[in-house]
Amino acid sequence: MSCCMSRRLQQQSSCRTHKLSYGGLVMHFAYVWLRDHCHSASCFNSKTNQRNLDTANVELNIRPANTRVDDENIFLTWPDGHVTRYNLSWLAQNSYEGQKQSAMQPHIIWNSDIYTSAKVPSANWDKFMSCDDELKKFLGRFLLYGIAFVEGVPPTVEATETLTQRVSLIRETMYGKMWNFTSDFSRGDTAYTKLALDRHTDTTYFQEPCGIQVFHCLRHEGTGGRTLLVDGFYSADKVLQKTPENFELLAQVPIKHEYIENVSDHHNHMIGIGPVLNVYPWNNEVYMIRYNNYDRAVINTIPHDIVKRWYVAHRELTTELRKPENELWIKLKPGKVVFIDNWRVLHGRESFTGLRQLCGCYLTRDDFLNTARSLGLHA
Repeated sequence: MSCCMSRRLQQQSSCRTHKLSYGGLVMHFAYVWLRDHCHSASCFNSKTNQRNLDTANVELNIRPANTRVDDENIFLTWPDGHVTRYNLSWLAQNSYEGQKQSAMQPHIIWNSDIYTSAKVPSANWDKFMSCDDELKKFLGRFLLYGIAFVEGVPPTVEATETLTQRVSLIRETMYGKMWNFTSDFSRGDTAYTKLALDRHTDTTYFQEPCGIQVFHCLRHEGTGGRTLLVDGFYSADKVLQKTPENFELLAQVPIKHEYIENVSDHHNHMIGIGPVLNVYPWNNEVYMIRYNNYDRAVINTIPHDIVKRWYVAHRELTTELRKPENELWIKLKPGKVVFIDNWRVLHGRESFTGLRQLCGCYLTRDDFLNTARSLGLHA
């Protein structure tokens, strides 16, 4: 090896895997993986970014006939003469070992003091609608903190809808596309009352809970009604650090959430099944929290010898979520729109008096993240 190989690249072949050390990272690759991910013109369509190679035709016990490494690349010549070239930094980025050390979506977990001290600015309605740089900054803040605000929005349903469509597609549910409601109990849900709501995530009773939630208070002629926001990832991390076995239980045990509605012409029965914490198994990174004590159904998916342990774990998470220092209280007012990551940030409200009119919607998570990526953000 040349002396400029400061990354101290080493290689060692075994029967079916190849070992590489690059940039201090030790990686292992199955040869069938290395053949399957070839990006040569015959194996990969660079125009569509889609695979041409038929994976089912790759010999499972394949091994290269020859392997060569230089400062930046590894070359593998396969038995049929086909040559695959990989950039070593690409391999490091896409290896299992590399994924274990990196976050799928970088974020800053927060309690009230952390978020308040960060002095996160709101986006301006006019700039947000006309300037991609303002949109990118807004999306960057949302990805980091799970919440973001736009101010100066005209207090109408139409303006709120236009605002959301700048970011993503609206996800239509049995509640419709845009909601515009007051405390008239027109739906079979506590949200349609004046009662306080404890912290929760929405649509836990969906097989795929809605990803993004938008709220805009169009008017409030009364008192109370502040909105509560809590970073579920922050509380989950506290459980992981203090009691890993409880974290693991919450991430592995599936439970049911259920929504039954028989009000006026609305007849719905929704059931969603999944663990309270959804994590990427290779790095224990939480990507979704499904927490709603109102809608949690009968617990009949847990064996009797695990039930009490689950309650202990759930109680620890609940205790963290309810700590006053983790609560961010905001007063929504006409013109101020909040976007909430419903897979991460729990929301609630205090009770209120008087007429309070709220509008909002759910956004499709995939399209929201697509907008962020198209602007060059890591999402």
